Parts: sequence; structure tokens; C-alpha cells
Amino acid sequence: MDMHEMLQRAREMQQKAAELQRTMAAVEVEGQSGGGMVRITVTGDGVVKRVSLDPSLLKPEDHEMVEDLIVAAHADAKRRVEQRLAQEMSHLAGHLGLPSGLG
Repeated sequence: MDMHEMLQRAREMQQKAAELQRTMAAVEVEGQSGGGMVRITVTGDGVVKRVSLDPSLLKPEDHEMVEDLIVAAHADAKRRVEQRLAQEMSHLAGHLGLPSGLG
């Protein structure tokens, strides 16, 4: 691969990465904890869109547990977003003929 071709691929990769970033911002992923009793929906860029709590959790004596479940559901959603982004970047790198580690 000559220098011109490498620069062209780098520009293409940069454009595709920007496009992927815009696409991921529109993606919504749900994380959950407590066997689905707490659900949090986040966008691909980490914005929390929705929090859903099972009504059985709304007892005053359970508030600390509910807080922990919300944190766990958010961590699950964030992990799922990161997995999705890694898959998309790997796909993008493969599409451009680059080693997957560069994605």
C-alpha cells in the first residue's frame, strides 16, 4: 500500500468514524438489574433517556436497594453501549481493509 492510498484510507476511516458516532448517538440501549425490576435506557453517547422501576420497589424501606439497582442497571446499559460500539468499529475497520485492532 503506497502513501497516497494510506492517506485516502485514513480520511475514509475518519469520515466513517464520524458517521458512526452520529449513528451511535441515536441508538438506544437498555440495561437492567434486579431481574428486570430496574431498567435504564441510554443513548449510544451515554445520555440516560428513561428509568423504569417495578412498582414493588417503591417502598420507603427499600430506597437504598433501589438506588443500588439503578446504578447497576446504568452500568449494564453502559457496558452494552460499549460492546455495540466495539462491534461497529470492528466492522468499520474490516470494511476498510484495516486490522480489527485499529478500530
